[in-house]
Amino acid sequence: MSARTGLPVLDLFAGPGGWSEGLRALGLRDVGVEIDPAACATRAAAGHTTIRADVAAIPTAPMRGRIGGLIASPPCQTYSAAGLRAGTDDMELCHQGLDDLARGNDTRNALRGACADPRSLLVVEPLRYALDLRPEWIALEEVPAVEPLFAHIAGILRTLGYSAWVGVLNAADFGLAQTRRRAFLLASRTRPALPPTPTHADGGTPADLFGDGLPSWRTMLDVLGCPPGVVVTRGNHTTGGSRFPTTGPSWAVTGRARSWLLKVGNRPAATRRRLDQPAPTLLFGKALNHVAWIDPDGTPVRRLAVEEAAVLQGFDPRYPWTGSRTKRFEQIGNAVPPPLATAALRPLVPALLEVPA
Repeated sequence: MSARTGLPVLDLFAGPGGWSEGLRALGLRDVGVEIDPAACATRAAAGHTTIRADVAAIPTAPMRGRIGGLIASPPCQTYSAAGLRAGTDDMELCHQGLDDLARGNDTRNALRGACADPRSLLVVEPLRYALDLRPEWIALEEVPAVEPLFAHIAGILRTLGYSAWVGVLNAADFGLAQTRRRAFLLASRTRPALPPTPTHADGGTPADLFGDGLPSWRTMLDVLGCPPGVVVTRGNHTTGGSRFPTTGPSWAVTGRARSWLLKVGNRPAATRRRLDQPAPTLLFGKALNHVAWIDPDGTPVRRLAVEEAAVLQGFDPRYPWTGSRTKRFEQIGNAVPPPLATAALRPLVPALLEVPA
């Protein structure tokens, strides 16, 4: 429910529950719309209300006047640097779709057929819902390449009386141990739409007359030091390994593991980060099996565990992921990090400001 209106919050392309967990931290709940069965099962296990449906096929008229807040993270594969980038070729068609909707002309079916990847046009769906439902506030998230389309949507929303902000946020600035950059659109009919205030900074900032300064970005070592309820193994198939329950000394701060690096990707120039740094953006598409811990000399140690990926994405290590290993990683990589969701939502609704950070 929206804190101000008491009306439901609608979460389009809800995934496994990143936005939902962000809302939960603020004492709010959403109703998610998601088509993927594994993500729906994860949401159900986590206690999040879900409608399994195609966002693009749902008529909006029955929901008019009944939605307080609108959230959406359209699928990013067509725009992502990790994908084929077909969305770049479809960008002009998406801009046309936005303009057509703003004029009351729904051309989605015709434009979808002209797209190099039909999924590209899903980015216009949040505007279709916003135009029909006129929620009090709106929060959208996507890969940075979509920022121009978000700016277009913001311009349309401003003509309807919304205050709107569009920009790129780095998850590391909000307490995540991951330098994940994503475009956001934040809009409100009742208050100025402002970007969230960072809680961390690269290298930290010094105290001054106006405050204590910001702590440095959190590192993988900070968050993976002792995730509760997880047992991890150090070793390899030749020498065997030792199992370390997280109620005891952490694998990440004992012995050889201190020198591990996280490698993301299978190319020679794949990103590598030390344990005392934040993780790079976690991408789990075709490179899933190449997101792994390595020694400084590049020798593989083991793959990144599901629980570790979840923690680096800002989820509780006990979050109830469902589906195959591939589907679990896919859900984690696609999810909005919950702490980042909380930070983005906090400025939108006055009542949220009363909830402690």
